[in-house]
Amino acid sequence: MEGTKPVNKKLAAALSGGAVLVLALSGCGGDDSNEKLNSWAKEVCDAVQPQAKKIKAANAAIQKETSDNSAPEDVQKTDAQAFQDMSDAYKAIGAAVQKAGAPDVDKGEQKQKDAVKELNGISSSYASLKKQVDGLNTKDQAKFADGLKDIATELDKLSKSGNDALRNLEEGEVGQAMAKQPSCNAATGSAPATAS
Repeated sequence: MEGTKPVNKKLAAALSGGAVLVLALSGCGGDDSNEKLNSWAKEVCDAVQPQAKKIKAANAAIQKETSDNSAPEDVQKTDAQAFQDMSDAYKAIGAAVQKAGAPDVDKGEQKQKDAVKELNGISSSYASLKKQVDGLNTKDQAKFADGLKDIATELDKLSKSGNDALRNLEEGEVGQAMAKQPSCNAATGSAPATAS
């Protein structure tokens, strides 16, 4: 199984590099004067927490499959399921931000719209990675390794791609309101630090 091992490691590295981008949901205290914003932050954070756990678990599954001396079929199955879970999680987070409505801040509506669009885009990217993994030839070691390499490259791009709209949504008062939500702090506390 030597052929796929370095590629699997590359896949895991790409994943841990940025798959948990939504867990940037944190800030640093603030005042409690904006009740509307606080209730918006609570709604979003409460919806994000289970999805953040799902993303983290999917990440861990890929990491585990990578560290073992796994057969291509097992790697394929694990990766496909993980990408599906991530796609579902980002879609659910997008739906939660959509449902919460615009935060009560300057340009809140635009920020919300951009963040939802970005989350749905990330969800689609993971769905397409799942399709790629499903299509890999597990019978041919070399082809499988090449296919994984392509997926790792895509994943790397995805982890570096903009989560600018999310960052934009979470800046200033919104970030402060989110930082006060225990569910957002729980989501961020369990995430590995990302270098983005």
